[in-house]
Amino acid sequence: MKLTTKGRYAVTAMLDLALHGQSGPVSLAEISLRQEISLSYLEQLFSKLRRNGLVTSTRGPGGGYSVSRNLSDVPVSEIIGAVNESVDATQCAGKENCHSHGRCLTHDLWEGLSAQIEEFLSSVSLQDMIDRQRVQNVSMRQEKVMLQRPHV
Repeated sequence: MKLTTKGRYAVTAMLDLALHGQSGPVSLAEISLRQEISLSYLEQLFSKLRRNGLVTSTRGPGGGYSVSRNLSDVPVSEIIGAVNESVDATQCAGKENCHSHGRCLTHDLWEGLSAQIEEFLSSVSLQDMIDRQRVQNVSMRQEKVMLQRPHV
């Protein structure tokens, strides 16, 4: 099983948006700088996040993105799913054709692991992440780094 950068970046960007969006929309350029994620990649991710109702966009000066729901109502699993990411640990994507003649010996093991991962990611919301002291510490460190950068 592998969660690719698409899912990881989507969760990271949404968490950044949740942390910095209390006072208004956040630009993707800001998220890009803070999280060191390519702006064009963020644009692709946020297009999917918007289509799936997780963010809203505001155009014009001072525009950007906002989380569309209460942070407690946005589970990490939904963010990952919105960008077409899977946390399936089976080799066959659940199709039970992992062995030359059907199911492999360990299919149930990997299927169970996938269910546990999905259950865990469904139980953690953006608010749960924000409430973690380590997340707060990292966010403060990133803000300090941003303030020290020369403005272009």
